[in-house]
Formats: sequence, C-alpha cells, structure tokens
Amino acid sequence: MSVAKLHLNGRDIELPVTLGTEREVGLDIGALRSSTGAITLDPGYGNTGACTSAITFIDGERGILRYRGYPIEEIAEGASFVEVCFLLIYGRLPNRAELDEFDEKLTYHSLIHEDMKKFFEGFPPSAHPMAILSAMVASLSAYYKQSDEDLNIIRLLSKAKTIASFSYKKSVGQPFMYPRNDLSYTENLLHMLFAVPAEPYQVPKVLDRALNLLLILHADHEQNCSTSTVRMVGSSQANLFASISAGICALWGPLHGGANQRVIEMLETIRQDGSDYQKYVRMAKDKDSGFRLMGFGHRVYKNFDPRAKILKRAADEVLTELGVSDPLLDIAKNLEEVALSDPFFIERKLYPNVDFYSGILYRAMGIPTEMFTVMFALGRLPGWIAQWKEMTDEPGTRIARPRQIYTGAPERHFEPLAVREKTAELVLA
Repeated sequence: MSVAKLHLNGRDIELPVTLGTEREVGLDIGALRSSTGAITLDPGYGNTGACTSAITFIDGERGILRYRGYPIEEIAEGASFVEVCFLLIYGRLPNRAELDEFDEKLTYHSLIHEDMKKFFEGFPPSAHPMAILSAMVASLSAYYKQSDEDLNIIRLLSKAKTIASFSYKKSVGQPFMYPRNDLSYTENLLHMLFAVPAEPYQVPKVLDRALNLLLILHADHEQNCSTSTVRMVGSSQANLFASISAGICALWGPLHGGANQRVIEMLETIRQDGSDYQKYVRMAKDKDSGFRLMGFGHRVYKNFDPRAKILKRAADEVLTELGVSDPLLDIAKNLEEVALSDPFFIERKLYPNVDFYSGILYRAMGIPTEMFTVMFALGRLPGWIAQWKEMTDEPGTRIARPRQIYTGAPERHFEPLAVREKTAELVLA
C-alpha cells in the first residue's frame, strides 16, 4: 500500500493513499486526529473526499463526465431518462425486460394519495414551487413505510413529477392534471404541466426530446452541495424521502440549482436596460463593478462543461424548430458569441455553462422561470437516490460529523444579570 508522510510537531505520520479507477489520488486522514490531535481545514470541502463512489466520474481539467463509466456524450445521444435512472441506481444498463418492468412501475405509481391534494390548498398562490416540492417529498414518508426501500425508490421517481406539476398548476390557478398511463415519463411531465381540461393537448416531439436530454444531463454530478447534503442527512439513517427533501432544499440556492433561474433574471435586467449587452460585458470585465455574468464558467470544469456542449447544439435545434422569437434569447445568443470569441473570457475559461443553456432551453419550452430549479431537481433525483442507496448499502457507514477550528472567545466566566448591570453602571459613571 502506498503511503504519504506528514511531518507534524517533530514526528512523521504515515497516511495511506487511496487510488481511484481513473488514477485519482486521495490521502486517507481517517486516523489523523487520533494520532496527532490535528484536523484538516478545508472551507467548502473543495479538497476533501467525503466518500468513495462508483456512480459518477468527473475530470474538470479535461472536461469529462461519465455515468457508471459511460461518457455523457454517448448517454445523451442514445439513452432515455428512464434508462439513465436504472443505470445510476442499480449500476448497469437494463435489458429490454428490465426496462419495460421498470418503466411500467414508474407509470403505475405516478398518482399521489388523494389526501395529499389537500396539502396544496394550504400553500399561498405565491409559494415558490421548490418550497412545495421539498415539503411534499418529505410528507411522502408519512404515507409509505421506510422498510419498502425498492418500492419507495419507484414511488419517489414517479410521484415527484406529479408533485412538481401540481405545484406549477397551483401557482397559476389551473386545475391539476392527472398522469396518464399511455404516456412516457417525460411526456407525462409535459402533459401535466401544460394540458388543461378544456381542450386536448398533444405533447410536441421537440419538447419531449429536449426535456429527456435536460433531465439526463442533470441526473448526477458527483459530490456537489445537494448530493453531499443527501448523503449527510442519510448518514443519520433518515429515510429516503427526508434525505431527498433535504437535497431539494440545498439545490434551491442561487449558487447551485437556482443558477439557471438567475441567468434568465440577468437577461431580463439587460433587456430592461435597453438590451445593451455590451455594457454588461464591459462591467463583467471590470473587477470593481461588482457585476458578474451568470451562466459563465464552472467551479469544477476548467475546460468547456461537456453538458454545455451538448445543450448548445440542442438549444440551436429547438429554437430553430420552435421558431421562437424572444428578446431575452436574442440577448443570450449575443452574450454567448462574445464569450466564445473574446480573449478575456477565453483566457479565463469563462465559457457558457450548463445553467446558461438550460435556462435558455426551459424558457423556449415555455417553462416559467420559477420552475427551472424544480426541473433541475427532477433530473437530479436518480443521482440523489443512487448516492443515498450506495451509502446506505455500504457496510460500516458512519454518521457524518465534520470537525471545526474554533475561533471564538477564550474561556470566560459567567456573571449574573444583576452583576452585569452594576458593572455597566460603573463604566457609564
């Protein structure tokens, strides 16, 4: 076994070295505190591996993303979202019989308990769909036993899209549309979002293809904020629904899943300011302006985000096929052209990322801005579930318990209120 040596307080400590499938190197510091009294300090955990995992591989320097070893480019081109769900959760691609059975289960578990419809009545029309989604997913644990793990995985994948659609219908004051057993997973989601009882609705093929692609590209992304949250909550042996609800809340943040919503809000700001996108490009280059272009660059990818490459092609195709005319999308295309040709952005590798293109696509599809993060959550569900399942199935999983370096006041002694008041009077006198 390889080891690394750490010299601390006059002594050498050996740290075992873990080598990943793709030659990633990790220093095992599991015994560091017990042997030295010291801990590592890594704000944001950017250099800390919290687990080993066989689900997703990312190489940010080379722009690589693989699900269970399969390149995202091949998965995006040939797979359905349901296939990707099976792959991530169970570790392999399904055969025809397995896929049909899995798909059938997802279809027949789409309905939510009728009592749960009453919950929606308690939310104000202005409630953010992510607030409703997280609350409703957590409430599923009140209806289904924790011991039914395999069936709960199916229930969650299937019912989440119904809950998400109902949350949207609540926000616009339209009646809920029930799922239909004759539609695919993505067709059902689009039908529940856009259909109304007064007239028939045929799911456009272009929207179905685009949604299938978007969900696949968001399906997992290693140990990001929300995925790590799911694992941390699940490490306490919290049930699947509670753990995923926590992940949804983490995803809600504007620095995570809410980033594509902020892209559209930025474009709207530029439009209201006369659509002078060059002005905002200049501001982005000025470090003293405090402005940054949303949807450009990525914390992990130091090259072009491979998901963004795929979505760029899809966005061009969808916008052409739909014939969409939208001033915000025109601004977005202008910003994209600048970022891909301006040396300032190229040198800093500030390429348009997946949030930039997903925001454009969702808007072109007619999905409201406040629903963007919900759609992200639906795509990320299989990854969260796979990560939760991998962790809970692993023998010896321990409850997560990070350490800290305390920087507060040193020891001091408590004084009763009367003494503190008397001291204060003396100081004032």
